[in-house]
This record gives sequence, structure tokens and C-alpha cells, in this order.
Amino acid sequence: MLLLKCIYKLVRTHLFNISQLVCLCATLLFSLAIELFQSMALSGDHKNRGELRIFDSVDEVKTVLAEYINQMSDEAVQDHGFFALAISGGSLIDLMGKLLQPPYNKTVDWTKWYIFWADECVVSKNHEDSSFKHAKEVFLSKVPIVPSHAVSINDSVSAEEAADDYEFVIRQLVRTRVVNASEISDCPKFDLILLELGTDGHVASLFPNHPALDEREEWVTFITDSPIPPPERITFTLPVINSASNVAVVAAGESKADAVLLAVDEIGPDCPSIPARMVQPANGKLVWFLDKLAATKLEDSDLNN
Repeated sequence: MLLLKCIYKLVRTHLFNISQLVCLCATLLFSLAIELFQSMALSGDHKNRGELRIFDSVDEVKTVLAEYINQMSDEAVQDHGFFALAISGGSLIDLMGKLLQPPYNKTVDWTKWYIFWADECVVSKNHEDSSFKHAKEVFLSKVPIVPSHAVSINDSVSAEEAADDYEFVIRQLVRTRVVNASEISDCPKFDLILLELGTDGHVASLFPNHPALDEREEWVTFITDSPIPPPERITFTLPVINSASNVAVVAAGESKADAVLLAVDEIGPDCPSIPARMVQPANGKLVWFLDKLAATKLEDSDLNN
């Protein structure tokens, strides 16, 4: 702005020559380029890999994540009457704990929520490895979500049958418009898919170099050889994840730093392409919620410079 004022003053008073004007214009363009680069860095946009939000502690991640989920819920309910949220297993339910506290426990329209599992272990709902069991104990039982809106898998059949059954249920909810349909693919369009990044770069139950990464026809697939016990799981496929309106990936702790680097930063041809890097919403928004420890390698690569 200062440079523009100087140019304007010179033009008004005729106190300039061509060389001065060219020099000022070049300086102005350079200044604008620097400002644009800095604004992009501050916003957290990084090489088309989504928006990065980095916080000092896990507790800060929990606080901001709760507000983010609340915002997504409000927008979805206002737009089409429901909030279709898919969650991966692991500790994500614990990270959502701030939603149980004021003001969210009173202001969120819980009756409009539909909760799905982006992946789930094919075990009994009473098994300690069941994401549904964990969610019910620490979250679902503490908020007034309609029980039938927490869409669990059929735990009395094989992994393959459980995947087919879960996809059928989702297809029915797409037909009744509880879950939106993608405008650009034959996939559901969840309002938000919330994923946790694994130390090996996996998301949901899509593990590095696994054939499930290549599945393009099914919405929900199954695996029987998970490298993390238990071996049998169902999981959303990449086309479904990448059809969501919003995808958020959460990573906390220094053990996730290498995976975050491979998922987010510019990598060379010799570096492995991990599943998290394949999360690229086609017509939606991708946001990363990281604590400082998980972002350590990004900071080393001059993320904010």
C-alpha cells in the first residue's frame, strides 16, 4: 500500500521519470509476491496437500477439533437436515471428548447426527477391540444421539459379509438422502470423514502396499491380514474417502512425525507413497490437525518459512 501511495504521489506531482516508475513497479510486484507467499504459509496451505493446523499440545488439538466438528455439524444440518459423520478407529473418539463439555453438550443438535465407522474390527460389539464398544462407553452413551443413528457393523458374519452388509446399509441411507450422493462419482458424500494417521501412514484400515488401496468399485471392502491386530476388518475405500465434503486427518505425538512428513510434504521419487498421501478429496476440503510433536519434521523442512 505504501508503494502504491508513492507512485500515486509521483504521478500527481510529475516528480518521476520512466526509470523511477519501472523500478517502483518492480519493487511493488516483488512486495506483493512476498505478501502472498506469507499469507499462504500462515493459512497453512502446503503444496496442495490441504490445510495444516498445528497446535502446541494435544489438549489444544482436542479443543479446536471439537469446534471444527461442531461447525461442520451446524453447516450440514442447516443445509440438508442431517450430519453424516464417519470416524476411524483408534483414539479419535477420545480426541472428540471436548464435545461432551459445555457449550457443545447442550448446543449440538445430536438427534440429527448419523455416525458411521470408516473402519472397524470384525469382532463382537462387546470385544475390547470394537471401536463401537469404545465409542459407546466414552461418547455415545453420554450424548442424546438416537441409538439407531450410530450405524454399527454386523458382527455375526465374516469380514467379507460384514463389508457387503455395511455398504448395503449406507446405500439405503443415500437413497433416503440421509447421506448425500457425490455429484462426480458413484459414492456417498459424507459431511465429514474423521481419520487418524497411523505411524506407518495408514488411514482407516488402508495399510501401505495393501491390495485394498486399489479397490475402486466397492464403497466398503474387507481385509483379513491387518498388520495391526485383530486381522479382520472392514474399511471405507479411497473413492469413498475422497468423495467426502470434508476430510480431517488427526496426528499427535512424535511417533507420527515421519508419517506426517511423507503424507504432507514434497517427497522424492524414492520415498514411499503412503495411504495418507492418497487422501485427496476430489470436490471437498482436507484439513490436518497436528500437535507440534507430530509436525516436527515439517518444521525442519521450513514449513512456515
